[in-house]
Amino acid sequence: MGDPREPPGGTPEGGSNDDEFRSVVFDESFVRAARIQELSAQERLAGALGRATRPRGWGWLSLPRQAVVLLLVVVMAFAAAVYFGISSPRGQSAPPSGTQLTVSLTPLAPPGTVTAAADPGNPFAGLPAGYADGQAGLGMPAATATAHFTGSQVQRALDSAQHYLVLSELTPATLTANETAQIRSLVTAGELTQYDDSTNSPRDDQHHAATGWMVRFDPGQVALATETVKVTGNVRVGELDGDTLEVTADHTLVYALRPAGTTSDPAVTLYAVRRAVRIDIDRTDLDTGRLRVVDAAVQAGPSSCTAGQSDYLRPVLATTAGVRPSNPPAVDPADHGRPAWDTCGVLGPIAG
Repeated sequence: MGDPREPPGGTPEGGSNDDEFRSVVFDESFVRAARIQELSAQERLAGALGRATRPRGWGWLSLPRQAVVLLLVVVMAFAAAVYFGISSPRGQSAPPSGTQLTVSLTPLAPPGTVTAAADPGNPFAGLPAGYADGQAGLGMPAATATAHFTGSQVQRALDSAQHYLVLSELTPATLTANETAQIRSLVTAGELTQYDDSTNSPRDDQHHAATGWMVRFDPGQVALATETVKVTGNVRVGELDGDTLEVTADHTLVYALRPAGTTSDPAVTLYAVRRAVRIDIDRTDLDTGRLRVVDAAVQAGPSSCTAGQSDYLRPVLATTAGVRPSNPPAVDPADHGRPAWDTCGVLGPIAG
């Protein structure tokens, strides 16, 4: 009688009834992993016949050492190119040449007793031709392209400069109300510390005079007889270098002033300020709407030559005599043919 463990048809030819390998299961993943690759003819000819097969490679780990080294070199070169492309200064603007605002303040003493405007209701009636009201007198130029800046970029620079000039020379809040925040919003980040020092603790050291940044009067002493400011002068724009536009503004401004606390004082004083300002605007400033005030030369009178003017411009009002220097030169603040950097002088006539 046959072995009951044998199949009905008997043990297949070449088979065995040993169940030693019956627990082994050859699933699909095992079969795929067991695929083999034959050696190439070159390998067989090279004497590698002792190895019948070789396993299929496992990605870059199976590459020859030289290939791995080459791959690493390529990756490192690519990473270096990306890094230096991002950090290269080519796409960044060079800092402007000036690191601090430099200020020159020149008081212009009256030739004698200051006289009041002939008509307090129309104090500017005696001014010569060429003056205009406020912003209309700034003489802003047309924007034209330069070698490295487009016409639209030049226009943006001029708009920023005009905004600064209006705030710093023509705005009543700046002139007689100690407003400083609006101008601060236009100053480039590198000058903010200097600006804050100048407005919080002004001093006459050629760098920290508040009156270098703006025209302003002590509201406890001086008031505006009218908010109109008469202006004559011009603005020019050009390139300082390939990354920076330079705007120069040279204006004579005439203010009608009266003593603080009065509303109908007949003694209205005409006060003249010549202000020559250089402004640099680099490509970063164009994007942020900010600017760098580099130089400010201010001539102002009638003022006493002995009165400090780093915090406020200090006019000598009508009916008051100022202190004159010895052998002073006569200075016409409307003469833009002379440099504004000057020593104390005597104020020439403002009105005819």
